[in-house]
Amino acid sequence: MKRTLAILMLFFAFSFISRAQEGIPVYFDYLSDNYYLVHPSMAGIGEGGKLRLTARKQWFDVVNAPNLQTFNAHYRVGENSGLGGILFNDANGFHSQTGIKLTYAHHLRFSRDMRNLNQLSFGLSPTILLSSLDESEFRSILVDNAISGVKTTAAYYNVDFGISYNFMEFYTHFSVLNALESKRELYRIGRTDDPDNLGIPRVDNLRRYLLSVGYVFGKSEWQIEPSVLLQLTEFTEEKTIDINAKVYREVGFGRVWAGLSYRRSFDGAQFQQNGTLGEQRLQLFTPIVGVNVNNFMFSYNYSYQSGDIRLDNGGFHQITLGYDFGQETAKRYDCKCPAVNY
Repeated sequence: MKRTLAILMLFFAFSFISRAQEGIPVYFDYLSDNYYLVHPSMAGIGEGGKLRLTARKQWFDVVNAPNLQTFNAHYRVGENSGLGGILFNDANGFHSQTGIKLTYAHHLRFSRDMRNLNQLSFGLSPTILLSSLDESEFRSILVDNAISGVKTTAAYYNVDFGISYNFMEFYTHFSVLNALESKRELYRIGRTDDPDNLGIPRVDNLRRYLLSVGYVFGKSEWQIEPSVLLQLTEFTEEKTIDINAKVYREVGFGRVWAGLSYRRSFDGAQFQQNGTLGEQRLQLFTPIVGVNVNNFMFSYNYSYQSGDIRLDNGGFHQITLGYDFGQETAKRYDCKCPAVNY
């Protein structure tokens, strides 16, 4: 029974954090007017540019708990192009990675009136990562060729691409992350080409698919923005959905807003407790608050995992700092579209 519970806890832990070795994990920072972090086609989506800095920490009382820091910037260049870049550092237990993404996006405008947002966008982001595995603290009585006993680092590359369509207050995005299969030699040490070697399959396919859809209702000082985000990991066939709602209020010094996100996995794990067989799925509740003052933005979100079986009772904290620049009032779109206007 203890073994069953341990396996279940690991399942839910890794279903949420195992993406630490697949580029930037998709958490909830995209809700902080930060869709470019997960959709390359959003680079330079509006006139001017945006800077975003995020920091995330999970389970403060757990040693080597996952943590993530990102910095990204993107800017509109000319009438139809956008450039962007992302720096990130992600650590999860004995695994860590540091990487950079560079993005080019192309935007096609369909409206003759430049103030009416009707735009189809394409984005491409080559990625270079340095991935590290620290096995210096691993101990084994028996010789295990799969454990090197030292800290090793390897570089690899991949590419993301996506497409977005923005029509006034409506938007939809589709992206493919880690589109290429990448042989990460770091995780092949002491192994042969036999895919069943050591009973552990090699994972070269890190491909993920993201689909976002949303709409902003309200033309006065109040707006509400429902949206959804679907995720599919190809190799493991994991599927999750984020159901989001945000409310905006225009005030004298700028804009205040708040929201709630609910993430649920389509797949669960069975467990046995007190002789009863049950099933539990990943469920995360994430409230988020934020404020825009002049060109500055600040937001905070907290994620709480529900369910009887959890790795830790603590939650996941994340803050985002932002700065928007270069957009002239005359070039603002005539829509309530926070991801584009500011």
